[in-house]
Amino acid sequence: MKTCQIKLASILDVREFVEIVTKYDIEIDLCSGRYVVDAKSIMGIFSLDLMNAITLTAHTDNTDKLFTELSRFMVK
Repeated sequence: MKTCQIKLASILDVREFVEIVTKYDIEIDLCSGRYVVDAKSIMGIFSLDLMNAITLTAHTDNTDKLFTELSRFMVK
């Protein structure tokens, strides 16, 4: 399991993010405060506080390709 911080600043960012994560057959969660949603759910993502960084948790150890594709959303 690996985590990182991401920022989704617009509706287009959310759509592109979901398109990327749905290609992977792994469990990916997003956490904002005490709320945790499936990262593949657009409606779930919009229920989070998108004004702040969100914690992404990928339930696998092989995240190199996923994190490379999501690098533009990662908070540095």
